[in-house]
Amino acid sequence: MKNFLIFFSFLLIFSACEQKNEQKINERASINNQKSKKNNFGIILHGGAGTILKEHMSDSLEVAYKEILEKAIRTGYEILENNGSSLEAIAATIKIMEDSPLFNAGKGAVFTHHDTNELDASVMVGNTQDAGAISGVTRIKNPIDLAIKVMTDSPHVMLSGEGAEQFASEKGIELVDPSYFFTENRFKSLQRIKDSEKTELDHDGKTALVSPGQNDSKFGTVGAAALDKHGNLAAGTSTGGMTNKKWNRIGDAPIIGAGTYANNATCAVSSTGWGEFFIRAVVAHDISALMEYKGLTLKEASEEVIQKKVPSLGETAVLLPLTKRAIW
Repeated sequence: MKNFLIFFSFLLIFSACEQKNEQKINERASINNQKSKKNNFGIILHGGAGTILKEHMSDSLEVAYKEILEKAIRTGYEILENNGSSLEAIAATIKIMEDSPLFNAGKGAVFTHHDTNELDASVMVGNTQDAGAISGVTRIKNPIDLAIKVMTDSPHVMLSGEGAEQFASEKGIELVDPSYFFTENRFKSLQRIKDSEKTELDHDGKTALVSPGQNDSKFGTVGAAALDKHGNLAAGTSTGGMTNKKWNRIGDAPIIGAGTYANNATCAVSSTGWGEFFIRAVVAHDISALMEYKGLTLKEASEEVIQKKVPSLGETAVLLPLTKRAIW
């Protein structure tokens, strides 16, 4: 009986040791998994949608585009690699494209019908779902900076026009003379569209303007989405809008849920395309909602919106979505 008790005690001790070892192994695996997730990060960008035919781009121009895009993505990547936030990464990435005349944002913004430049931008962070946006500004060197400042330093989400510029001045955001945004290439694009405008009679017998080339001038928005080592997503979008736009037209880029959206539980999205369709379909948020409420993957949700919903309205969609799940 004594031997049995000793043996039974040995079994209990051995079992307890095994359980402790197994628990330690599981704890280590969990810690390693958490470290792995913590060290995961990523960033993606877009320099606008649409097709640039090879015959319309010289070798030197192609090289210039690639250099700026590479500089932008490397800048954001290095910030994330050095434990910077996803917001810092997308801001730095987008600013590089805003400072280049090659993209329809900031310096390279397209012209309105009245030969001016009107800029829009927005940003959103996934952990708190705070957001900021600006629209119709004409003197802000880097619109993405002002969008972030609206998010961090005001009780509002969106500011527009002169009010947004007054806020920018009060907060130390860099302002420039509107002539800063003049680029010969963009101005010539406007003139080509204006030259192609035809006059027709509408149903009331009055003269109406038709711009057959305008639909081809809706692309060029820039944007970025990022995941940092802290597990936070962020997305941002910046644009000069549509060439030859009238009546202070505003597209989807500064509208949270249409052109930009971020939610740590699902994804971060920056959109580019014909803004009116993105607004009507609430594209960026719709992808997040499909993931959250229907349990779709990022790929499934994106395909549902891009290939089914938006085309049913009469337009194609171009998105830049990023999710933690895709990186992990």
